[in-house]
Amino acid sequence: MNARLNHRLLLHAYANGYFPMPDPDTGEPLWYRPDPRAILPLDSFHTSRSLEKTIKRGKFRTTINKDFSGVIHGCAARPETWINEEFIAAYCDLHAKGHAHSVEVWLGDELAGGLYGVSIGGAFFAESKFHRITDASKVALHYLVQHMVTRGMSLLEVQFVTPHLARLGVVTVPEKKYESLLQKALVQKTSFTD
Repeated sequence: MNARLNHRLLLHAYANGYFPMPDPDTGEPLWYRPDPRAILPLDSFHTSRSLEKTIKRGKFRTTINKDFSGVIHGCAARPETWINEEFIAAYCDLHAKGHAHSVEVWLGDELAGGLYGVSIGGAFFAESKFHRITDASKVALHYLVQHMVTRGMSLLEVQFVTPHLARLGVVTVPEKKYESLLQKALVQKTSFTD
């Protein structure tokens, strides 16, 4: 694919197992379909003791879709980022059309961290997360998993595995297995929000 980002192209890509990242030199969207693919089985999220304590203390407040722009800009605000202005505009448009969502983690009135991604049927394709306060992005992921379980969703895709994500329960599956999970999730009669 060689096209600028728009909501129809993005939805078509995710539904067919692709996701975009910009070329580091030109900024042009490149399309990826890694094999193996990283997923977080919803029944395998690992909550460490310290994270359990943080959640039980009620230090943070979590919301959904209250500040999508703040979350995507928070994810982009790092020395090296692939989230350029075209990506921000495209995902904000996708959010306005009801397919991109954010989980926000607040400390008082301050946005402490969060994550965003795209949902279709019973699938959520996590794009990026960030934190300004320790554990805020892990709290966002914990809340995302709980929310997806409550909504009856089945597939949480996270693109690539990292040592950090592996400690949280992320595993890789071969392309054929991912394709099977994806097709089942896409036809589920559920959604991320009403």
